[in-house]
Amino acid sequence: MDTAPAPEQTRLTFRDATEEDVPALVRLVESAYRGDSSRVGWTTEAHLLEGQRTDADGVREVISAPSGRMMIAERDGVTVACCQLEHRGGAAYFGMFAVDPGLQGGGLGKAVIAEAERAVREDWGVGEMHMTVISLRDELIAWYERRGYRRTGEMSPFPYGDERFGVPQRDDLAFELLVKTF
Repeated sequence: MDTAPAPEQTRLTFRDATEEDVPALVRLVESAYRGDSSRVGWTTEAHLLEGQRTDADGVREVISAPSGRMMIAERDGVTVACCQLEHRGGAAYFGMFAVDPGLQGGGLGKAVIAEAERAVREDWGVGEMHMTVISLRDELIAWYERRGYRRTGEMSPFPYGDERFGVPQRDDLAFELLVKTF
């Protein structure tokens, strides 16, 4: 009789990323947002953007930022999710959030965001978490709203012409600031 727990029941561990994690993190983020592999999950941006979501230099920048960290979630030693956390005064910024597309929809994202919120409250003493989301991502924004984030209506432009962020397939992309107060 097989008594091993189902994959979604195995314990998650969290740690800060290191230089050695860069290739795996680039693959994870790309797989969650771009190309055919991203279409397995529900967080894809492939219908809005082609090209890259990030690159090794972008991930290294997050890992080495003195005011931030890249948090990795692992299951059985395998990286299954990640997020960027940056200390910005009385708030923390939450970004570069990615969950393995094949594992989306099973509560992993909820666990990661809960750990991120716990960590920034305890480690940095902040009272808010901020993030920016492409304003057209209604389903994703609704997911964050169910977790206590609110739309602010504060928009910032998409960096058209900078292919480090992807190749837009529409001319109406912008980021909206979402905020959660603890």
